[in-house]
Amino acid sequence: MIKFEKVSKYEEQDIKLPKRATARSAGYDIYNNGSEIRVLPQSYSNAISTKLKVCMEDDMVLKIYLRSGHGFKFGVGLANTVGIIDADYYNNEKNEGEVFIKIYNPSPNYFIIPPGEAMAQGIFEKYYLVDGDEYGEGDVRDGGFGSTT
Repeated sequence: MIKFEKVSKYEEQDIKLPKRATARSAGYDIYNNGSEIRVLPQSYSNAISTKLKVCMEDDMVLKIYLRSGHGFKFGVGLANTVGIIDADYYNNEKNEGEVFIKIYNPSPNYFIIPPGEAMAQGIFEKYYLVDGDEYGEGDVRDGGFGSTT
């Protein structure tokens, strides 16, 4: 099963779930579900909560990119270039799996994302293992962002 869900602490809020903009879109638009986001010139934003978590199959990853139009028009990008959300990030022992993004603005101008506007996009991909490796083998994730380091 593949699905986006609200993080439980935002359950009572009106959250816009990701959706594809057109019939042939690969990416699911991820919206600014909070207040206006303002990124200072030549700065990084704070961690921005999408207020979402994502359930996916064990052999899948969700890759998150900043909305391509934002990069093209304004020169901004994700601080980590591409966000990688593993399947075991969802509802693990110590973390519900809340997805965050962080924006880098190298320009001399403020970068603003109004509430409700698409700010990122997520693309689901299947991945493969090398011979001798099996899905489900290895350590069990027991934390949140950066917990596998």
